[in-house]
Formats: sequence, C-alpha cells, structure tokens
Amino acid sequence: MPRRTATMLASLLMLIALLCAGVLIPVPYAEMSPGPTYNTLGEHNGECVLQISGRKSCETTGGHLNMTTVRVTGSEYRMNLVEAVYGWLAHDDVVVPHSTLYPDDKTPDQVDQQNAEEFTQSQESAKVAALRALKKPVTAHVIVGAVQKGAPAQGKLHAGDVIKSVDGTAVREPDDVAKLVTKHKPGQKVVFSVVPAKNVAAAEKSGKQPTGEERVSITTTKADKGPTRAIVGIQAGVDYTFPFRIDIKLADVGGPSAGLMFALGIVDRLSPGDLTGGKFIAGTGTIDDKGTVGPIGGIEMKTIGARKAGARYFLTPKENCAAAAKDVPSGLRLVKVHTIDEALTALEKIRKGDTAGLPKCTTG
Repeated sequence: MPRRTATMLASLLMLIALLCAGVLIPVPYAEMSPGPTYNTLGEHNGECVLQISGRKSCETTGGHLNMTTVRVTGSEYRMNLVEAVYGWLAHDDVVVPHSTLYPDDKTPDQVDQQNAEEFTQSQESAKVAALRALKKPVTAHVIVGAVQKGAPAQGKLHAGDVIKSVDGTAVREPDDVAKLVTKHKPGQKVVFSVVPAKNVAAAEKSGKQPTGEERVSITTTKADKGPTRAIVGIQAGVDYTFPFRIDIKLADVGGPSAGLMFALGIVDRLSPGDLTGGKFIAGTGTIDDKGTVGPIGGIEMKTIGARKAGARYFLTPKENCAAAAKDVPSGLRLVKVHTIDEALTALEKIRKGDTAGLPKCTTG
C-alpha cells in the first residue's frame, strides 16, 4: 500500500475513532437553553393563568406580561463531548457543569422538590406584593411551617397551624417562637395557642380570618446539636390571609423567578384598564413580600426566549442588568427594575409611549 494512501487511511480511522469517542463518552456537563414564555394575563391549557374570585376574566386587549423560563437537560441525561462542544459554540445555548443544576449533595427528587417549593413561595410573595402595592388589606400569620419527625411537637402541632401565642405571649414574627421556647429548660412544658390548619383552610375559601384557637401543651426536649437549649421540633414560618381567593394555574414550572411577573399580572387583574397598553412585555425576577425584585439565573436564555416569543420590552432585575446587557437580542429593550413600584412606573411609561426615560441596563 502506498505510503500516502496508508497515511490517509490511518487519519480517517483516527478521525472515526475520535468521533465515536466524542459520541459515546459522557462528560459532566448539562445544557441550558431558552424555554417557553407564559402570558400571566392570558390562558394556559384552557385556563386563566391568574384566577381571582369575583374579578375580571383573563380576556385582554392584546397586551402581554410574559414570565420567562429556561429549559435544562434532565438530571439523568449525560451529554457527550460532541453535544458539549456544539453547546459551547451555539449562541442560544449555555453549557454548565452538571453539578451547577444538580448538586452532588442532593438527589434529583430533592432538586425537583426544592424547585416546586420555591415556585409555590414565589406565588405567595407575588400575591402579597401585588396587594400591598394596591393598598389592599393583607393579614400576616406566624404558622407552623414544618414539624420534625419524632419531635415532641409531632402529632400535637401540624404544618399550617397558626401560632397566636406561646405561654400567653403574643407571637408576631417567626423568630419569636424560638425565643419563647428557649426560655424553658429541656423537659419543661410550653403552651402554644394555635388555630388549627383545617380552620385556616376553611377561612381561605371564604376569604375570612381564621378562628377557633386551641391550647396545646408540649414537653420540650434538648436540641441534638449546639449548646443546651429547649426545643419542640418545629420550624416557624409566615402565611397570609387575602381579602379574596387568588389561584395561579401553571404547572410544570419551578423556581422562584416568576414572582415579579405574577405580581404584575395580579395588579393588572385588580386594576381598571390594561397595564400594558397592548404592548408585549416580558420579564423575570424574584419578589419578596415587601415588593423587592431579586436576581435570577439564566438571564441570557430568558431574554432570547422573550424576544423569540415577540416581546419588545424586558423587565430586568437590577442585579442581572450587567450580564443581560452584554448580549441583548435585536429588537428587545431591557428595562432595569428593583421593586414592584419601579416596574409599575415603567409599565406606565411604556403604556403612554413615554419610553425615553426608562431605566436602562448597562454593562458597567
């Protein structure tokens, strides 16, 4: 065999071997890409995304307030080298270490559970922030967030119970519960005054304040870790009573990043007219009970997804602005926001066509 032919054949075989290796050998990476967007003012799977008892339906004048998502490869999927290289070169995809999306110290089910819990919490915070922005009454309650298995409180207190007082002292913040319990020594009794979770659920359906207090006596025990202190084995949290029922119907979405857009959608539902003025506006951002907008992950993917869906304006959390401004999709205008009030002001300017003064995102 001529040397030239042999060299070409050997090179071809080596190339084939490398391609096979690239396809067959998994690499520890995952891929993020633009996901679908959902109009919080519209319908999804035949249902209004936002359903508010006694309020206007989700028929709109054509305006959009779209929440955005990021699509990620599944926890069990392992990319090969060819897919990773393609993802690194592609403009619309981002390749990240697999552990970034699925930490080694958590199972896939735990990651999914965390995302679901964050999504639920974002909905509750959105409701509170929206109603407070509209000066509508919202009542906060300290509740039993969780009960530890095998703890003294198990079977006596339940998740969702409203804690009114501990040993006769009124409870106003979640931290108050631990402070009052730790005044005792392990083995001493502590008395909780609570409204059972079932009463709270009934009150939510009727839009009334929960009633029906019960006294529960629990013998404290010693904490397993740290200095000696008394515990009953619960985690306190906060829940709210709203003047009417608000349901958010959107499945198969996780994480906290839709909070801002849910809040704005609720404000639109409870306000006369249309917040968007018929414009296509998308955005992202967490939101807390006070209406502060927080940063999220995957901002580049979300701006791309928003523009592909037709958005012209994108409400961008202040902390994400620098990253988002590095590569803005053509035809999309980034609007910097840090609170729900700033977002509402921006929507008013967009609605009126007064966009010259909109807060901008810059790379600096």
